[in-house]
Amino acid sequence: MSNEAKASVVRAARQGRVLVVTIANPPVNALGVAVRQGLLAAVEQAEADAAVQAVLIVGEGKAFIAGADIREFGQPAQPPSLPEVCNRIEACGKTVVAAIHGPALGGGLEVAMAAHYRVALPAAKLGLPEVNLGLLPGAGGTQRAPRLMGVRAAAGLMLSGQHLGAHAAFDAGLVDRVAQGADPVAAGLQYAEELLAANAPVRRTRDLAIADKAAALAELDALALETAKKTRGLFSPGKIVECVRAAVELPFDEGLARERALFVQCLESPQRQGLIHAFFAERETAKIPEAKAAAPRPFAAIAVIGGGTMGAGITVSALDAGLQVTMIERDAESIARGQKNVEKVYDGLIAKGRMTPEAKAATMARYTPSTSYDDIAHVDLVIEAVFEDIEVKKAVFKELDRVCKPGAVLATNTSYLDIDAIAAVTGRPQDVIGLHFFSPANIMKLLEIVVPAKVSADVVATAFELAKRMKKVPVRAGVCDGFIGNRILAVYKQAADYIMEDGASPYEIDEAVRGFGYPMGPFQVTDLAGGDIGWATRKRRAATRDPKARYVEVADRICERGWFGQKTGRGFYLYANGARTGMPDPEVLAIVQAERAKKGVTPRKFTPEEIMRRYMAAMINEGAKVVEEGIALRPLDVDVTFLSGYGFPRHRGGPMKHADMVGLPQVLADLREFAQEDPLFWKPAPLLEKLVAEGRNFDSLNKTA
Repeated sequence: MSNEAKASVVRAARQGRVLVVTIANPPVNALGVAVRQGLLAAVEQAEADAAVQAVLIVGEGKAFIAGADIREFGQPAQPPSLPEVCNRIEACGKTVVAAIHGPALGGGLEVAMAAHYRVALPAAKLGLPEVNLGLLPGAGGTQRAPRLMGVRAAAGLMLSGQHLGAHAAFDAGLVDRVAQGADPVAAGLQYAEELLAANAPVRRTRDLAIADKAAALAELDALALETAKKTRGLFSPGKIVECVRAAVELPFDEGLARERALFVQCLESPQRQGLIHAFFAERETAKIPEAKAAAPRPFAAIAVIGGGTMGAGITVSALDAGLQVTMIERDAESIARGQKNVEKVYDGLIAKGRMTPEAKAATMARYTPSTSYDDIAHVDLVIEAVFEDIEVKKAVFKELDRVCKPGAVLATNTSYLDIDAIAAVTGRPQDVIGLHFFSPANIMKLLEIVVPAKVSADVVATAFELAKRMKKVPVRAGVCDGFIGNRILAVYKQAADYIMEDGASPYEIDEAVRGFGYPMGPFQVTDLAGGDIGWATRKRRAATRDPKARYVEVADRICERGWFGQKTGRGFYLYANGARTGMPDPEVLAIVQAERAKKGVTPRKFTPEEIMRRYMAAMINEGAKVVEEGIALRPLDVDVTFLSGYGFPRHRGGPMKHADMVGLPQVLADLREFAQEDPLFWKPAPLLEKLVAEGRNFDSLNKTA
């Protein structure tokens, strides 16, 4: 790289006796090769200039350094490496000050920790979030942070991946001073001049001692056990604890070597592939054809129809996004309950110390409860969240068509229903879209944006803008029964039912799915959501079910007894005295046995691996059909749906990425093997067969979409 290119991203200019080194690599001053080369050159320049007594490192724009350059992920490493740069900064014979404003994350914080002194401005955000990508800080972060913050706090920062604000970073010992104002150059120069005036020594982080090593090691022993339990199945958290242990036990340079070896292990782990894929995929889902074709419509005031659990959750999400919200319910009693549902969320935050009563009052000032549709004539966007019944929803949309102003976006929050049919009852189908929130809507990140046939491009763009303001992860979906997520869920739940009827207990299946990395198994999820919901869907679909398709009736038998899961105290599990965690129920096992006998099924044993082969094959196969039919734009949209809304283990990257990592030929071989028992259910998706025949994988479709 030319000197001009280096100079353009890292500028060094003397102000008096301080060399001000400015990183200018927009948008976030990522640590690309040119930045690394520029920083190294600036340190050499400072060393060679007798007039320079101190070096100040600052970032231009809104960040100090927000981390590695993600464009270099997967590319061959180009020198200098970040560890070399950090070590050279630390070894500088002139006092080096880092002035931090905005994000100093990952490698950015490692650069700051290599400096001799650190000053943070109020908007600073400091963190080492590499664990979120299946990695660990690899440029000395695991060795320097414990020397600055103490062992427990440093390990906690790295294991959580969370950020510290300026004052929290100061309290932790990560920065030496918090300066007021917004100008990092002014704050940094003032601090550097004070240090020089006081003859403050060059203070290298590597030389700082870790106090009471025996106590630190005891803390790490406890933390290692806690981490293994909390991050079951994850690779990098355990390696982070090992690195911190090296910081306590080994000389600094040996600790660095240990960190590098463990960093490389993380880099080579399949989990890193899955987590990096998840990271990029979530940033790709907003890249949709409609966003290129149209700008979003402006919106500030919205309405939510329905004040139940879902309507209240959507209302909270909208209020938190700064919007004005009018909630409509059918009568005074229902709207009072709706308002109570909203306030309950904020009261919970107040009880946890995460919100003040004043902040709640200011938020609720933007909330208006009403029982009259006429009160929403002014709103820009409406989200209907009433009972999941198409006739009820059609009645609501006829009212919305009557009262809403021209150009208002009309959205339905439905999990399965035909949005084209709902749009057809209005005189403005171009304004109607699906917004499938997941419960609880104020917490769950996924928002399926369902695009019916006649909707305008600017309405789709508006829905994605709403998702952005609500801090949701949006996925574009086409119209079909269940869209992306619930359509695929129905199929792998069927596979679980078949495994159960063929010989595995529901409890063995749940255990296998948890062992794969899900927080809950499918029968636990049924109990949590309420068995009556799935039962209603099965009854709705009964008329169109293929008579040749296998149908397992165990869940119906359970629902016929009024056992709907947690809310009724029993479902597939028993929930004694309002317990949240269920216990296996011998009566459920008796129902399963009776159904097997009725169908003439001789039960057989399944290992956890056999259970997961079938479970995942069903999920991947239906995912391939969803992509092939255009219900999902790309395989990555299926992945993000399951990562953000269905508890799919993030380190596996999503079902389609998991299929790529297992190998599509293996998935196809599994399907063909299972199809010998049930050719209808296990029939391979044509897209899967095509990709295997061409020697391609699902990721190749992400690149061409």
